Amino acid sequence: MFTFLIFLLLIPVFLFFVSVILLPFHFTAYSIFNIFTVPRELIRIFSNKNLRINHALEHATINVMEEEYGQFYNLDGYAREDGFVIRGNVPPRLIRFAAEIGLDRLKKGECNLVVHRRCGTTVAIVNFISSIIFLIFLFRFGMFNLVGIIIALILASLAGPILGGIVQRFLTTSCDVQGMEIIGIEERAVLFGPFPREYIIYTRNLDYGKSGRFYEYK
Repeated sequence: MFTFLIFLLLIPVFLFFVSVILLPFHFTAYSIFNIFTVPRELIRIFSNKNLRINHALEHATINVMEEEYGQFYNLDGYAREDGFVIRGNVPPRLIRFAAEIGLDRLKKGECNLVVHRRCGTTVAIVNFISSIIFLIFLFRFGMFNLVGIIIALILASLAGPILGGIVQRFLTTSCDVQGMEIIGIEERAVLFGPFPREYIIYTRNLDYGKSGRFYEYK
């Protein structure tokens, strides 16, 4: 019995040491992956003006909702070329209202609404910075260990949110929404995941002649 208890106690110790040994290999591969994929994704978004505008509208909608209700609805979202998606358990009339208010405020010049602290762009920038720092430590100083990973993550967590906000403002969103209009909203149930419902807000860009599908709002 005593031997069995010792064995149980040694399992987490063994797993810890294995993770410490394997983690630098995993983080190296992850870092190399990030330095190629993150810039490519940013370029893809930057080169699509409609996607950048809808990204801005998505952020503006969530920012308006959070100004009114705080984190009560715990919203998430992402942009599409024909609109944007908001996920969360929230009445559709509030989503439509927040989207209209957000669009109106952007047209009036409140470009601060295009930035959101939980945006995936900021997460990607944090990952990219930590990857660059870790690879510099690895190839310049030979720091292939847990210390290098921790330092890279700390520095990235400090610089990432600031740089992420700048990248959002100037690369992955656009405040040029004068030709945009909201043409409809579609509600969908989500079977799996933390968000029970999602809403697709369809937009039309009159300046570029691109339009989404029309859904009559009721």
